[in-house]
Amino acid sequence: MRFELFIAARYLRARRRQAVIGIITAISVAGVAAGVASLILALAITNGMRSELQSRLLASTAHVEIMRISGEGIRDWRTLLPKLRQQPHVTAAAPGLYGQVLLSRGTRSAGALIKGIIPTDERTVSDLLQHINSGSGSALEPTASTDAATPPIVIGSDLATTVGAAVGDTVLVTSPQGELTPLGLIPRYQRFQIAGIFRSGFYQYDSSYALMRLSDAQRLFSEPDLISVISFKVDNLYHAAAIGHDIESAAGPGFQSTNWMEQNRELFRALKLEQIVTFIVIALIVCVAALNILIALTMMVMEKTRDIAVLMSFGVRAEQVRRIFLLQGLLISLLGTVAGLILGYALAFAGGHYHFQLDASVYALDTLPFAPRFTDGLIVSAVSLGVSLLATLYPATSAARILPAEALRYE
Repeated sequence: MRFELFIAARYLRARRRQAVIGIITAISVAGVAAGVASLILALAITNGMRSELQSRLLASTAHVEIMRISGEGIRDWRTLLPKLRQQPHVTAAAPGLYGQVLLSRGTRSAGALIKGIIPTDERTVSDLLQHINSGSGSALEPTASTDAATPPIVIGSDLATTVGAAVGDTVLVTSPQGELTPLGLIPRYQRFQIAGIFRSGFYQYDSSYALMRLSDAQRLFSEPDLISVISFKVDNLYHAAAIGHDIESAAGPGFQSTNWMEQNRELFRALKLEQIVTFIVIALIVCVAALNILIALTMMVMEKTRDIAVLMSFGVRAEQVRRIFLLQGLLISLLGTVAGLILGYALAFAGGHYHFQLDASVYALDTLPFAPRFTDGLIVSAVSLGVSLLATLYPATSAARILPAEALRYE
């Protein structure tokens, strides 16, 4: 063991003439540990929120969508769809017709976003039909035999709770795109039977989405053989913007594309900003612990002035004295950092195992996700050790400036 490290470790273990120095040292170690553990836990939560939101969004929506710039809908979709399926990097495509409606049952009602789909195509770009936990989506298949007066519909679990509906119940769907009569515009409405209820775990979809057959949606909105978007899955979701531009060019003039990153840019930007702010705020705990290290080492230098003078009179250089106290501060920080990493990762893995419940209407997710990463531990450790090392510079420099003759004059 190097001489400086031996003396630093010996000073750290030695019994103090002043007990307060030992107490401050222990508080410093605990403070560093608390700061590091808090940072690991906070970063695990923000990473988990981002990855969970992204995975649920991508499971419930397409990577790329194209639509008419004019908003009039796509009428030549039957010839256009096979052509766009052959584009490079496109793995699947599905037509869809969106429309805002009022869904009601008795005195209870809620706004909903209807999507008319072809189930076999929709399953290739979205997993909503795989998340049905009550009933079945088989009634939406073209070959399914259903009552023409009450066609089937599949709705989100929170939407079903809002209107008080269950599988087998009949709901009234009212479209604002009504018929023009001498008395004015009369909304179109039709009764649907709930064939299934899905639960994706993402509140935006569970509280407002409803799926029906494309033909039923076209009939409800009085738009025969028209769709509003064509949805795509691509082989590289992080290149969705560039692939979307290629699809847009292949579709011809009058089309525009959008992708999952554009649609959720503000959400992910807010999560990134939250992660940065959280890191800065919680890192202040480490800064406070570093101040405790500074105080502890300063008091230790005052206590060990005679010992330092004796060492220097035996030939120990000022640089070696400086390194002794730098290493002592580093040992304090290292103990706290290791303890904090162990505690932080243990809490993060425990939180991921026990699945703490959240209010989905507030946080968009129904459980608190944890995603601890190894790289976060490296960054937090570097910040902790770096801040603590800065705190040791002043006391270490002060110790190196001690003059042996002055320190021993009155001994």
